[in-house]
Amino acid sequence: MVTLMRKRKLQFNDRFKDFLQSLCFLSPSLLGVAVFFIVPFGVVVYYSLIDGVGSRNFVGLENFVKLFQNSAFLMAAKNTLSFSALAVPLAVILAIVLALLLEARIPLKSQFRTFFLSPMMVPVASVVLIWQVLFNYNGTVNEFLMLFGADKIDWFQTDHSQIVVIILFLWKNLGYNMILFMAGLANIPRELLEVADVEGASEWYKFFEIKLRYLSPTVLFVTILSLINSFKVFREVYLLTGDYPYEKLYMLQHFMNNTFKSLDYQKLSAAAVVMAIVMVVLIALLFKAEDWFGKDVEG
Repeated sequence: MVTLMRKRKLQFNDRFKDFLQSLCFLSPSLLGVAVFFIVPFGVVVYYSLIDGVGSRNFVGLENFVKLFQNSAFLMAAKNTLSFSALAVPLAVILAIVLALLLEARIPLKSQFRTFFLSPMMVPVASVVLIWQVLFNYNGTVNEFLMLFGADKIDWFQTDHSQIVVIILFLWKNLGYNMILFMAGLANIPRELLEVADVEGASEWYKFFEIKLRYLSPTVLFVTILSLINSFKVFREVYLLTGDYPYEKLYMLQHFMNNTFKSLDYQKLSAAAVVMAIVMVVLIALLFKAEDWFGKDVEG
């Protein structure tokens, strides 16, 4: 009995030493995350619950109530959600289609791959310059439309503006998403597809019942990545149209940037907390959907 207790104590000591060693190796990363992410977010939450940086009186949810009564915030939230709802599914579906095309034997495969990967090497400012040349009122696209008798469109000052930014978002992100899906397709067990071919399964059946199920972790990752990138599209819109674009392009980042310039830290902090909560909820739902869809594959 004493020997058994001594053995368990030694095992506990070994595990504790391993834990301390792991903690020592992780401490630089944990310190960096704490200093640059956790502590600043805690400060943001604190600012969202007080009435001012000087007075610092606790006001509870009053800043959040004022935020949801602000017409600029509501417009920015609506535009950001509508943009993400359109752009993210397109970025995922089109990337899967492109990956499947490159998996098949098609001519000019290397040129096709290069065309979609080249935007990854182009700086954002250069991409914006190309879009300004294409979609300016006197730009290339309008000149092309006039050849067919169509009227010119002011792309950045009408409801067409969101379509322009969605095209820009897709062109910028499809290449990387496509590479991720190609890697996912390469990891699907070949024997499953061979058995499906022997059984006479259709291409649709192989895609939905085999490929898509094995791609579910990749779909989850690409969706989260595209969702994050859709919230960061402010860079392109800002370079295209400035601080106050056409109302259809006024995103949450515009609202937060302009609020920061006016030194309204309480409204800015409340908006940041709301945005973080929405992102956490959306990502949790995506994880739940992936767990439900791919559970039989994992098993």
